[in-house]
Amino acid sequence: MGGNGGSGTNPEQLFAIAYAACFQSTMLSAAQRGRFDASDSRFTSRVGIGPTGHGGFGLRVALALHAPHLASAAAAHLMAEADERCPYSNATRGNIQVLLTVDGTPIEEIVENDQGAA
Repeated sequence: MGGNGGSGTNPEQLFAIAYAACFQSTMLSAAQRGRFDASDSRFTSRVGIGPTGHGGFGLRVALALHAPHLASAAAAHLMAEADERCPYSNATRGNIQVLLTVDGTPIEEIVENDQGAA
């Protein structure tokens, strides 16, 4: 977008950190209520910025979860619940593309596979 890409933190990095922190806190709260062990869970967040295709620029967010003590289906369900409750998710819903994954797999695929196995 121009600029020299010099040192310092850019707004996208700050947004990524804040969104991930809020999302993880929301997910941990859901895990505690459901008595799931989400200890040692870790989020990686990425925020990109680019043209919207209809003028202006927009954001894209990816939140990736690694939760070693949770089955993939449980982690996906907790992420879906967090997505409904997290203030950042609620503020951005319908405005930006958000991809939620558990160990690289989109949560929709995990939930779909889990329902097919039941």
